Amino acid sequence: METVRKYQTNPIVIGIIAFILGAIFGLIVLGWGLFPVEFTDAFPEHLRDDPAYREDYLRMAIDSFTVLPDPQKAQFRWAGLGEGAPELLETVAANPGSQNPAKIAEYSITVQGVPPSGTGGPPPEEGGATDSLQGVLLLLCGLLLVLAVVIAVVYFIRQQQGGGQGRDMDESTAPVGVEAGAAEGEDLPLSQFMTTYMAGDDLFDDSFSIDSPAGEFLGECGVGIADTIGVGDPKRVSAFEVWLFDKNDIQTVTKVVMSSHVYADEANRQRLAAKGEPVFAEPGNQVVLETATLQLVARVVDMAYGQAALPADSFFDRMTLELVVWPKAEGPA
Repeated sequence: METVRKYQTNPIVIGIIAFILGAIFGLIVLGWGLFPVEFTDAFPEHLRDDPAYREDYLRMAIDSFTVLPDPQKAQFRWAGLGEGAPELLETVAANPGSQNPAKIAEYSITVQGVPPSGTGGPPPEEGGATDSLQGVLLLLCGLLLVLAVVIAVVYFIRQQQGGGQGRDMDESTAPVGVEAGAAEGEDLPLSQFMTTYMAGDDLFDDSFSIDSPAGEFLGECGVGIADTIGVGDPKRVSAFEVWLFDKNDIQTVTKVVMSSHVYADEANRQRLAAKGEPVFAEPGNQVVLETATLQLVARVVDMAYGQAALPADSFFDRMTLELVVWPKAEGPA
């Protein structure tokens, strides 16, 4: 069931299934069922690819012109033969059969000097209904291709935004007490999350549920705004609180990740210490929180300070944290 659920939420699989279903629906249901192609009012040039049929038509047009020399009708019938009409007329002139060569020449003089597009009748339709069907199918395939590209782009963007989730663990994210053997599956993390704060998100407060491999609820963890600096909107966030709740413990453990300015200010650092142990924010820095049965490693993946009429490096423009939760490592015997 887990494998089926994985494929059901994979945009690439969904896109492929949608493409196949769309092609089947468009070709069979729409193209052949609901809106089948109907061939009507075809021109002589659309006759089967056999010169004899078109030659017979041309001879009948010449006979009609002989009986009733109407130039407009002659031009219209000539246009119906399309681009191959001059060659066909040469064939008839070379082998007049029972027809009068003089009448063939007269017909040729009447029609040869005027191109098909200059006739009074409707111009020839190249390709006819077959080309129309091909055009519809090509348009449908083009739309499905565009849809597939859009799905692929959305999937790629989501992968970039959440790139930390589900990737292999290395020693830099392993908690205290966990050997490198964890990479070989000896001790795997319970959960792994990625959270990003961007300036202007005044309600930033991410929390995540921690479950055992069997689905049992073990606790929660998260990141929220701990302190701001200055006045006005949006808020200038100067510190974040990283917290870990263990259902088997009596308290929630919290540490405060501070900007360079706040961490260097003794008064502010002591004030925020009431919320949790102060930690200096720097790319690559790790924050380790431990409870009775859980251990959380929060790593600063990326960060940048904002620019305003405030002390330098005092508030964050963005902050990305990776949260990895492990079962509590046993100490040495």
